[in-house]
Amino acid sequence: MQARFRADVLANDNNRIILERWEALALPDGWLVAGCLFQTVWNLQAGRAPAENIKDYDLFYFDADDLSEAGERGVQARVDAVLADLGVPIEVTNQARVHTWYESYFGHPYAPLRSARDGIDRFLVPATCVGICPDAIHAPNGLDMLYAGMLTPNPLTPYPDLFDAKAASYCARWPSLRIVRPAQVA
Repeated sequence: MQARFRADVLANDNNRIILERWEALALPDGWLVAGCLFQTVWNLQAGRAPAENIKDYDLFYFDADDLSEAGERGVQARVDAVLADLGVPIEVTNQARVHTWYESYFGHPYAPLRSARDGIDRFLVPATCVGICPDAIHAPNGLDMLYAGMLTPNPLTPYPDLFDAKAASYCARWPSLRIVRPAQVA
C-alpha cells in the first residue's frame, strides 16, 4: 500500500518537484504533509486531475531551538525561494511551536510536540495523518482508511467541532467519502 501511496502522491507534479528539491529545503525533521497528499489520492480516485483544488502544500519541520515567529518566517522565506517557480502556496510550520498559538487560533488546548511526526499524528481525521519525505512515509494509522474514504475523529485531537467542520468540507468536495463515528467503527 505504501508503494501505491507514493506513486499516487508523485502523480501530483507539485508534490514530485517538492520532493525532488528536498535537500535544498534543509528542513530538520521535515515532512510534506496534509491535503496535498490525501487530496491527491482522493482526486485520483474521483477521476480528477491530481492537483485539482489543492489550496496549498504544507511542510512540517521541527526545531525546538527556535520557537520564534521570526525563525519560522525565515524558514518560510528560504522554502519560498526554492519553490517559487511552482506558483502554488507553500505553508511551512515549525511543529515545535504549534502549542504556542493553537489554542488562540482554534480555541482548544494543544500539548507541546516532540517531533514533526507527532504533529502529523494529531490531524483531526486519522485517515489524513500522512506525511512523506524522499526516503520515508509516515502514516501512523495506516493507509486503509485513506483509500476507503473513511473519516473518523482522531482521539489524539478530540475536538468534535473542528472534526465536524473538517469532515463536512471534505465530503462536500469528495462525495464518495463517508463520516464514521467511533460507535460505528468495527
